[in-house]
Amino acid sequence: ALSRETDAVARGRELGTAFAPQYAQTAALYLAHFAELGIGARDVRTIAERSRTALEAWAPDIAAESDAIADAAGIERWRLAAVGARTEIVAVAPPRVGECSTAVRVGAGVAAESLQTWDWHDFLVPEALLVEFRATSGLDVKMFTEFGTPGKIGVNSAGVGLHFNILSHESDSAAGGVPVHAVARRVLDEARSVDDAHRIAASAAVSASTVLTVFDSNGSESRAMALELSPAGMGVVEPGSDGWLFHTNHFLDAELSEGDTMSDETTVVRLAHLDGVRAELTGLDPTARAFAVCGGQGAAAEICMTPDPTLPRLDQWTTLLTVAVDTEGFALDVFPGRPDEAAAAGLARF
Repeated sequence: ALSRETDAVARGRELGTAFAPQYAQTAALYLAHFAELGIGARDVRTIAERSRTALEAWAPDIAAESDAIADAAGIERWRLAAVGARTEIVAVAPPRVGECSTAVRVGAGVAAESLQTWDWHDFLVPEALLVEFRATSGLDVKMFTEFGTPGKIGVNSAGVGLHFNILSHESDSAAGGVPVHAVARRVLDEARSVDDAHRIAASAAVSASTVLTVFDSNGSESRAMALELSPAGMGVVEPGSDGWLFHTNHFLDAELSEGDTMSDETTVVRLAHLDGVRAELTGLDPTARAFAVCGGQGAAAEICMTPDPTLPRLDQWTTLLTVAVDTEGFALDVFPGRPDEAAAAGLARF
């Protein structure tokens, strides 16, 4: 989608009108999902409304856009806010399996190289949104997100890219803080460097944990850092000596890792897999990178998620997207599936 509206309310009205069925369906699916996780309907609405209040104080334009989408799509505002705060709501349920594996390489004289798998429940995402728009700051933004979450994975015209992975920490609560998806969106809307992204993320009082891997290609050196958000504070993880920065779904900051509550054992295995293929990932185009990241294992690679039909629905995970962010070319290279599938079919440029 392409939105030419620079005003948040006008943009929200435009998106809500164009995609009303998708927003309504996503809200209904998530409310049913929360119930399936055992989260009471009253708790869902309370957390959604608390997060909406926190968002309005921290990023009023993003809150106004959400309300305008809901109004145009004919959805109660709190129901769409519940999708926007879906990480904050899910955080009150016992942690299950993690999702997403991210790799970014930066350094002197090189443009940032990246790849991420987005792993989630396919029954919650029958459709998703690729959108380009101009933010109030004047920056152009391209991002991938779900219908109702304000942001997720993207790039802006200042050369800042962002990947997104969920985390889980003992400090997560039902307090209803600033939605982590909104933190990602504000970084894309406003940041002109990784330092800007750090400042923006540090200013958000969150109630759920997530890592935003941010990177830029400004000047003669590309830079990256993983911003580990949690109610207990924010950790910062820097790239290794070869410029590669990997992240899955457990805290890497020494202090925050002591409170890690992620129950997914694959997060450590997936990180080790990325570490094992690091030498093969450098200097490739996105499709070749998708092939290399599988390490010769194809669909059996640890970072490729295929749902196991013998498990309960809540324990079935799918790699729904393979995406690379091009900070110099202001583009996303995307494929709706696993890296091995992306390598065979090729990623499409957006």
